[in-house]
Amino acid sequence: MTSRLPAKARTIPAEPDSDGLGRNLTAAILRLSRHAAAFCFLSAAVFIAMTALEFFYFRQLSGGLPSLDVRYFGFTPDEGMAWLTALGRRGSEIILVWHYLTFDLLFPALLSVTLVSLILATGRRLTTFRVLPAQVQSIFALVLVLPYMIADYAQNIAVARLLSDFLYANPDSLSFASTLIVTKFALLAIPVIVIAVLALAGQNPRQVS
Repeated sequence: MTSRLPAKARTIPAEPDSDGLGRNLTAAILRLSRHAAAFCFLSAAVFIAMTALEFFYFRQLSGGLPSLDVRYFGFTPDEGMAWLTALGRRGSEIILVWHYLTFDLLFPALLSVTLVSLILATGRRLTTFRVLPAQVQSIFALVLVLPYMIADYAQNIAVARLLSDFLYANPDSLSFASTLIVTKFALLAIPVIVIAVLALAGQNPRQVS
């Protein structure tokens, strides 16, 4: 006589909790405001290191010419080619390694996190901002900052390509890199202005409770 084993109950795989994931992400973004001072310190330290390299090392390699990504108003193809020519192969490799593959690989993301934390820290001092849903607060900060970060990394890739392959340097690629640099600084100005406005509004006792 054989015995039959009870049939196993059919298991239904659990669906991922997208709402829970979204809430956790929002909470993580909002927590950045608690560490705004620390992020400011780290960003300032990296910026000082990059500035020191620019003025005390990179400009010696280029005969005094400023690097492309600090030319706020862009550059002409002739100016870009003059910088690349002055650097030569050795100078280009040094800047590629000690700037684009080290400090500037980290800085756009670090600065973006810092800007998000400052937007939230200054904004949440205002009653009108604080009463907004948490998700709206985080999206507001991200929408202001992410375009800058994307433009900065795109510009880094464009200039790094010029440094790594001189054959790629032509009027079109140089003009494209110049446009990205101008765009980067224009998009960076937006969150900076918003932070300043929020900070000034926070000085008004009527806006703070």
